[in-house]
Amino acid sequence: MVPVKVLLIPNYARKDAVAGARSLAEWLDGQGVEVQWAHDKKLYPDKVVDTTGVGLAVSFGGDGTLLRAAKIVGYSEIPLVGISYGHLGFLTCAGPDDVIETVDDALGHRMHASHRATLDITVDFRAPDGTIFSKRRFALNDLSLTHGVRGDMIVFDVAVSGHHVDTLRGDGFVVATATGSTGYALAAGGPIVTPEFKGMVCVPVAPHTILARAFLTSSTDVVELKINPERDPERLFFADGQPIVADGARPVRATVRRGPGDLILLDRSSKSFYQSVSRVFYGRDKD
Repeated sequence: MVPVKVLLIPNYARKDAVAGARSLAEWLDGQGVEVQWAHDKKLYPDKVVDTTGVGLAVSFGGDGTLLRAAKIVGYSEIPLVGISYGHLGFLTCAGPDDVIETVDDALGHRMHASHRATLDITVDFRAPDGTIFSKRRFALNDLSLTHGVRGDMIVFDVAVSGHHVDTLRGDGFVVATATGSTGYALAAGGPIVTPEFKGMVCVPVAPHTILARAFLTSSTDVVELKINPERDPERLFFADGQPIVADGARPVRATVRRGPGDLILLDRSSKSFYQSVSRVFYGRDKD
């Protein structure tokens, strides 16, 4: 076993997930492995987790908890393993009964490493005084543009690497990674894409035309979504389901490119993705 620091990221709203993390922490301590705990995000929403010296991250919860863990490790390429205590568990690789065995295998480099492309997102805002400023965000799954609570139609321009694709009217747009292709992008009508794909999946959400279709980009492309001045309804950008907001300012543009580092997601084999697709989307048990 490699003596690295292990970061534990439980869903603090689930007692069983926290209990599982504590059991693992006790085992790791007995193996001489240093343990670090991520804080409860609800209690300390603005606190940053220091990942210095961390060699493995373990999430305890569902896919939402794993997405939080992915945001914590960011582009650092710290390996991440997910233990499922949630309802779906598409991204996680083991259940509560397999925690110690799974982490032992992860520390011993006996698991398959799936390199998942990430997103580097920049959202431009216009302040009330007219000045423009930007916020940058990480995402493992997707960047989405949606209408606000009034439900007004959005008009926006889509461009890829400087080439204008279309001016769309509709409920929004999703720019997803291969990992995110099974999330919001799939619900909007996009394809399921193998994790080995490193480009982006672009999917219009309820477009007011029968011509708009989902499309894929290359790994080096840059996707730009620009709010069209023709209409100025409420609109929101989200990174992995979390709003990208700035008090008193309106978002005007999002620029999305592949992140500078992949997420290294540990699983049992290269077949894990297709087994999960079969189980979750086709209702078939694992062979």
